[in-house]
Amino acid sequence: MGLMEKLQTVIIILAVGLGIALGQVSYIEGIAEYFIVPFLLFMLYGLFLTVPMKDLKKALLNGKFASSSLLINFLWTPLLAWGLGAVFLSDHPALWIGFIMLMVTPCTDWYLAFTGIAKGNVALSTAILPLNLILQVLLLPIYLLIFAGMMETVKLSVLFESILLVLVLPFLLAILTRYIFSKGKKQNVFKKKVVPFFETTQIIFLSLAIVAMFASQGRNLFENMNVVLLLLLPVLLFFIINFILSRIVSRLLNMSYEDSVSLNLTILARNSPISLAIAVTAFPDQPLIALALVIGPLIELPVLAIVSQLLLFTRKGEKSRRMKIIECE
Repeated sequence: MGLMEKLQTVIIILAVGLGIALGQVSYIEGIAEYFIVPFLLFMLYGLFLTVPMKDLKKALLNGKFASSSLLINFLWTPLLAWGLGAVFLSDHPALWIGFIMLMVTPCTDWYLAFTGIAKGNVALSTAILPLNLILQVLLLPIYLLIFAGMMETVKLSVLFESILLVLVLPFLLAILTRYIFSKGKKQNVFKKKVVPFFETTQIIFLSLAIVAMFASQGRNLFENMNVVLLLLLPVLLFFIINFILSRIVSRLLNMSYEDSVSLNLTILARNSPISLAIAVTAFPDQPLIALALVIGPLIELPVLAIVSQLLLFTRKGEKSRRMKIIECE
């Protein structure tokens, strides 16, 4: 786990604080909104560029893992997010939408680090990553139309423009970049220079976007910091329910410890940057939606750290039981 990954929570918190502070200056508050989307575009371009698309076939070879992971992430999880929002956030529709947007997008980066910490199958987690990315890009607009459409908070034309700008554009640029660097010595440069650069700068561009977002809505958001408490319980319940579910499913499918860890973390970790990019363009007049997507990771990262240690503890318990069974035989 690299230094930037270890400091992600601290960096995001500092970005929030800096944005709120800068937002108290009227001039900065007035111009900050123009920087949000460009920073997010750079971040998403780097994300699409570093995702190992060549591993896509490998994920599908492990049928048990791929099918259970995809069903939980893209069928069960949206329903769970909607249900938790209905119970805890029905009086706050903007937070409800932000909560749903956060929960329906599986993580595509830092969950690999926690999988490694918990001694899971990192190769398998890496293989499922491009499939998760492609499906969330395709399905997020559908989830928004279904869930946000019920609340009458999003227009189809605005949503289409937002997706075209913040998802399709960086995705196409990433494909073009891959093609340009696909031949001869350029491929070596791509692997050793381009990819490592964007792997380390994604958190920087995300943090700059967060600074700009909080600066543009600094005063408004500062008055609504109580949303942390509103989101805390549904977010924690989401992780607890999905953790229990993943443990049950992995046992029913007789998965190895390593594969079960990968399943646990791929259905727990969420991908707030993609949702944040859509939120700030599709819902510019509802900053609480974006705020929910920034607060989510502040709760999520400590939870993932605890879960990885809990999984290691269960691994030790399983080893001890196996040793006792062998001794008895």
